Amino acid sequence: MKRFATYIVFFFVTLAALAQSDVDTQRMYLSGHGCDDMVKWDFLCTGGQNSGKWTKIGVPSCWELQGFGTYQYGMRFYGIPNPEGIANEKGLYKYEFNLPKSWEGKQIELVFEAVMTDAKVTINGRKAGSGLHQGGFYRFIFDVSDRIFFGKHKNILEVEVSKESANTQVNMAERRADYWNFGGIFRPVFVVAKPSYNISRVAIDADMNGVFKADCFINHALNGSKVKVKINSLGESVAEVRGDVAHFDFKTSNPKLWTAETPNIYTAEFSLMDSNNKVIHREKQKFGFRTIEYRQSDGVYINGRKVIFKGVNRHSFRPESGRTLSKAKNIEDVKLIKSMNMNAVRLSHYPADPEFLDACDSLGLYVESELSGWHYAHETIIGQQLVKEMVTRDENHPSIIFWSNGNEGGFNYELEPEFSRWDIQKRVVLYPWANRNGFETKHYRSYGETEEYMRQKEIFMPTEFLHGLYDGGHGAGLADYWKMMMANPRCAGGFLWDLADEGVVRTDKNNMVDCMGNFGADGIVGPHFEKEGSYYTVKQVWSPVTLSLSGNKLQAVNTYNFTNLRDCHFSYKYLSMPMLGSSDVKTISAGNLVSPNVNPGDTAYMALPDGWKKADVIEVKAIDNHGNELFTWDFKQNVNTLARVNVNTCKIDSTKDNLIISSEGRTYKFSRVDGQLKGVAVGDRNISFANGPRFVAARRSDRSFDQFYNHDDTDAEKKKTQYTLYKDQGVLKSMQIIGNVLTVKYDHGSLNEVKWRFLSGGSVEMNACYSFGGVVDLMGIMFDYPEQNVESKQWVGDGPYRVWQNRMQGPQYNLWQNKYNDPIPGESFEYPEFKGYFSNVTWMQIKTTEGRVGIVNDSNSFIGVYQPRDGRDNLLYTLPKTGISLLRVIPAVRNKVNCTDLNGPSAQPVWSSGSMSTTATFKFE
Repeated sequence: MKRFATYIVFFFVTLAALAQSDVDTQRMYLSGHGCDDMVKWDFLCTGGQNSGKWTKIGVPSCWELQGFGTYQYGMRFYGIPNPEGIANEKGLYKYEFNLPKSWEGKQIELVFEAVMTDAKVTINGRKAGSGLHQGGFYRFIFDVSDRIFFGKHKNILEVEVSKESANTQVNMAERRADYWNFGGIFRPVFVVAKPSYNISRVAIDADMNGVFKADCFINHALNGSKVKVKINSLGESVAEVRGDVAHFDFKTSNPKLWTAETPNIYTAEFSLMDSNNKVIHREKQKFGFRTIEYRQSDGVYINGRKVIFKGVNRHSFRPESGRTLSKAKNIEDVKLIKSMNMNAVRLSHYPADPEFLDACDSLGLYVESELSGWHYAHETIIGQQLVKEMVTRDENHPSIIFWSNGNEGGFNYELEPEFSRWDIQKRVVLYPWANRNGFETKHYRSYGETEEYMRQKEIFMPTEFLHGLYDGGHGAGLADYWKMMMANPRCAGGFLWDLADEGVVRTDKNNMVDCMGNFGADGIVGPHFEKEGSYYTVKQVWSPVTLSLSGNKLQAVNTYNFTNLRDCHFSYKYLSMPMLGSSDVKTISAGNLVSPNVNPGDTAYMALPDGWKKADVIEVKAIDNHGNELFTWDFKQNVNTLARVNVNTCKIDSTKDNLIISSEGRTYKFSRVDGQLKGVAVGDRNISFANGPRFVAARRSDRSFDQFYNHDDTDAEKKKTQYTLYKDQGVLKSMQIIGNVLTVKYDHGSLNEVKWRFLSGGSVEMNACYSFGGVVDLMGIMFDYPEQNVESKQWVGDGPYRVWQNRMQGPQYNLWQNKYNDPIPGESFEYPEFKGYFSNVTWMQIKTTEGRVGIVNDSNSFIGVYQPRDGRDNLLYTLPKTGISLLRVIPAVRNKVNCTDLNGPSAQPVWSSGSMSTTATFKFE
């Protein structure tokens, strides 16, 4: 039965091969195409999990994710060539396969898209090619024409994969880095069949003027041979083969140009012909017409227009499959990046799957493709081979705008000429973190340092900035940085660090998702692309359309590089918001707006239709010319919140310790000791809303009272993520109730006076007056409520995500709600977070096990719902407990590298002075 099944498979494989033209390149996969369709091979792992026995493994894969070997994160061994405790197991692979009889006489190539890290390959007991490849992220090809069998005779492929390279410099460049180190045949394996005389590769340079240049290389000299190239409907040309190459240089007529905004792709069909004009091999290659210019001390120009790169760093990664992806997952990554209005990606820190670059070509992203070398470089001999493999595989992708030669000091300058040797387009070579070849790419400079760097003559383009960690970095500070960067004509944009948390499924730890503490939790999104708050901040700040509203006029600013806004689509809704406790958002009217004729860099206005004055909220959505949402803006007008009518009388009871006021079925207990509300009862139900209002103010603990770093405190450096509360020295002066108003006065402190006005319907209005002079990172008033009793919240305001002082963009004004959660950053990925600071809140209702606490925010304060939680390591902040609060000042959030006040004007502390007041109305149900 097994033999019969083998023959059936062989029969269909043969049919598929024969269905292809005899002159076309033919491909047969020995593995799956990716993580979604792995093929089982025989496998033995020499160490770690499930080692020492022959079994099966899916290929392609990282063997750790299949339950073998030892998980390893590179930073533990940083800078050590041969460390103790390194995971150095090997994987032994075997696979049997048949090739079609019709392939006999052809050139047969065995292709590995990538293997980590050393690969020794034998086919039918004989060494394939050189037999050894070193370097974990590169396609390598062996000609096995004289080692292969055809028809019914099986071929036996054996691969010995060493997780640690025998070359210590390969390990230093690729495996002593700040990312997960896996082992295995993690990208596809396939066999390619070509005629014995064939086109070995093509290199294309097609420019914005329609000039098509190409070098078409053949594998073996053939007298009288020539090559014909045909480009869709644009034309064709024939060139003689001189030596082993045919050169093309001709002009096409009016091709559609490639940019990230207009990703127009063409296919060139190359046909190798013998002296009788018979086609003996045919190869197809996709490409795009576009011209790149790197203008000194100016910027990067695509097709004659200056381009700004809104980019992100991206690892090839999924929690369940490590670095093994699929076509669908690569496309998913590109769509995620573009959904944030980004137009560029840096491949950190190695070449990506070909399918990812295909998606960048067809969907539109500019790419910086990188040679591996994380702080340490490959030695020259191996490095030359890896540059060749990277460039010759990927040079025809129009999306690739830059090469980079390693990362942050992992530079071997002897390799730089190798890029131009193989790249017909002569793209610039960047050195991320360094200043070279006309680009200053320095990483993680503070706001002020960035301004200083941009005074230099070189093009400024940080290849990493605003380093993410948990809820910090990325969007926090981006609006400040971007405004400053775009004001400098030599700035070409930059690349945020990084796209997604590298949380891997630990098959050795009950499938726990592990970000290795704070090392891998750097993403704008979580391991499974859970959207964090910065996702929407980036989406708004980098939107190529910026809208603002004045009356019924929408101002539209076009920051595209190539697209006119008439090609975009705009729609509107007039919304009526619900009052406190209701959830009925009504659409008064909706429709489409006439898209304005606005060229890149220009501004125009759109008039809203009649009826806008009746709306609480004007919602406007922008859709790009490919049907994707750019952003949805919700512009707040006037919102009704709660009817306020005084009650005629209140019932007053008094004890030695408390003043008890009853009104409209609610009972409020106030302390005679400190004047604070100590609890509320609705009928016979107690609601533990208490101990307020009390004044709260804090500054970062490493600050002096004059804002600056406290050099007099020898422990100040250890306190830069902590906050020190100011002590309120006030004492109760008096409590007096007249009619429906309770007045509480204080002496000597920051809190001066609190008035409670009891209203019909069971609500009560509070007005708290306070004064404070000094430097604050947080300030306002607060109450206590037991967090364990909270179930959910609903609010009309900006949402659904919390804000920071330096990350106000992204959330929009509408009705939002979410259940209580308390995720641990870097370990659990439940968003939006329940706790934090919320802006532009009109009202909020908190549902608890005791009842509902409604807050109408009459002073447009920030509403604090407890305080944001940091990771276990507390690298970003340890914030003071503020319960349920109404705040005039909220903290900024730092990034992984820089403290808050190094991140721009919005992150600075506030110098508070004079008298202030906060008014809010509470309704307990």
